[in-house]
Amino acid sequence: MAAGGGTPLITVGMSAAVAASRARVWSALAEPAEAVRWRPGLVAPLEGCERYPHAGQAVRWRCRVRELPLLLHETPLEVVAGERLHARIRLGLFHYEAAFTLAPLGGEPPRTRVSLQIQVENELPLVGGTLDRFAVRRLATELAATELMALRDWCEAARPERRDAPAALQVAAAH
Repeated sequence: MAAGGGTPLITVGMSAAVAASRARVWSALAEPAEAVRWRPGLVAPLEGCERYPHAGQAVRWRCRVRELPLLLHETPLEVVAGERLHARIRLGLFHYEAAFTLAPLGGEPPRTRVSLQIQVENELPLVGGTLDRFAVRRLATELAATELMALRDWCEAARPERRDAPAALQVAAAH
C-alpha cells in the first residue's frame, strides 16, 4: 500500500474475529446496498457502483460526517473475491488506503478473521495548518476500530436493522 509518493506514511492494522462465514462478510463489504447499512457515514452510492468492487473503478458515495454532507471517492486497487478488498479513499482532504483481508477461522458455526490495514500520510492538510503524525495516527486508529466493529456487528446480527435507526424504531420493527 502506498498512499503518497515519497511522503512518510502511517500504517495502522487491526483484526477482529467475526461470527459469520467469509461469504457473509464479503457480501457486507462488496454489496453497495449492504455497505450503506453498516459503513459509518455512508448514505448512498452515487455513481460507479454497478460492478462494485472492480479494480480501477471509480466510485462515489454520498457520505455524512457528523452533520456535514460530503462525497467519498473510492477506487478499488485490488479485489480478490471473498479474500481481499484494497482501495484508495478520498474524503475531503483526508486521503488514505484501506485493505480488508478475510480468512476463515474454522469451526462451527463458521467464523472469519477480518483484518483491516489503513495507510495514510504522516501529516494531513487542514485549512490554515496540518494535523501532525500523532493526531493522524489517532484518527486512523479510530477509523479502523470503528469500521471493524461496525462490520462485525452487522455480519453477526441475526436480523440486521439499519445501523443508524434509533433503538425505539428497531424495537418497534421487531414487534
